[in-house]
Amino acid sequence: MSTVRWRGRPPPVPACGATRSSVTSTPSPTTTGPSGRGSPRAPSWTRRRGCRRSTPRRVRSTRRSPRSSTASGGCGPSLPPTAASSRPATSGRSTARASSTSRSSAEPSRRRSGATGHTAGVTPRLVVPADLEGRRALGDPWSSWLDGLPILHRDVVEEWQLTPDGDPMSGYCSVVVPVLAPDGGPAVLKLGLLDEESEHEHLALRAWGGDGAVTLLRADPRRGALLLERLGPASLTSIGAVEACEVVAERYPRLHRPALPQLRTVTSYVDRWLAALGTMPVDAPLPRRLVEQALSLGRALVAETPAAPVIVHGDLHYDNVLAGEREPWLVIDPKPMAGDPHYEPAPLLWNRWEEMLAGTDLRAAIRRRFHTVVDAAGLDEERARDWVVVRMVLNAHWTIEDAQRAGRRPDAEDRDWITRCVAIAKAVQD
Repeated sequence: MSTVRWRGRPPPVPACGATRSSVTSTPSPTTTGPSGRGSPRAPSWTRRRGCRRSTPRRVRSTRRSPRSSTASGGCGPSLPPTAASSRPATSGRSTARASSTSRSSAEPSRRRSGATGHTAGVTPRLVVPADLEGRRALGDPWSSWLDGLPILHRDVVEEWQLTPDGDPMSGYCSVVVPVLAPDGGPAVLKLGLLDEESEHEHLALRAWGGDGAVTLLRADPRRGALLLERLGPASLTSIGAVEACEVVAERYPRLHRPALPQLRTVTSYVDRWLAALGTMPVDAPLPRRLVEQALSLGRALVAETPAAPVIVHGDLHYDNVLAGEREPWLVIDPKPMAGDPHYEPAPLLWNRWEEMLAGTDLRAAIRRRFHTVVDAAGLDEERARDWVVVRMVLNAHWTIEDAQRAGRRPDAEDRDWITRCVAIAKAVQD
């Protein structure tokens, strides 16, 4: 029997018998350094890691879904970590931190067992993390969802016979609560704002059945409730970027299963995005040659829909692959679509950008990642390259579009992102 060699093993389990802390979300990103935005700098997960429409802009007043022009906001790329259970966190992960708030005086008292627990028969009232509570300023549907979140949490916890096991954590539009399942096993309860991006997350997870991805234990999609396997806080950002690209690419074949009929298609979105790109003013701060090239390539890709579309994760970047126990690395947080697997690689190029800037040859660094993914996944190089060009031009266009809608010119951060998009689009073609 051959031995399976896992690439990019996570950091070692701490000594003294401690095991890896487990969550089903990404490590909380740093809020300083060149990857942050705003003043003070906003965590990068509030912008984009791999989302289809998200752009790296500062979060000013609203955050629109990558697949919708409404102001309800998409769920975004990834979640900060949930609090650990009674098991200590992996050493050296300074970014894995709780995002908790002080307990309300009206909250029922809790008897602690391990990290947290609750009085028999009484579910502690959910204290919504402050950053998520701040979305209330965006109006509905945020306000109504936040109003009902504590009751939803109570209802699901009681109906599913869960025991809270840690402080709640938040993503852009979800709260994640460490819990113990009825059998006492560690899990997390994810409650999300219902939107187009997250609508079919449970279907993709169920189709994968834990093969290379987090295991879905239970779901109520009508209420946006998922009970998930608990994973470790370490993400692929804890290993070298090229090795991480291999890890992701090696999971593509396991995730790219025959598409589910319920999923919306990649091409249906791209067709709409290209129509908007075609209306971009000729004096926009984006090379017109690249715009025309993206329009031509995009239309060809849309017309050449694969005969056997697959489940496309849609948001597969370094922070959406977490350390596991049954496997070294497991994928989380799909925003699934049906389509061409060659659509996937681009986020691996635009994330962890500062690491490439720190080197001596940016073009070579971009190309090394690109060819690593293509070779490890067995993708068609030309088709993967075409999708990268289209996606990078669309990303740049969305930043310009957002500035126009805000009645302003692209600011310095916007211009930096546009420059990044252009650099990647050019590098993969040279």
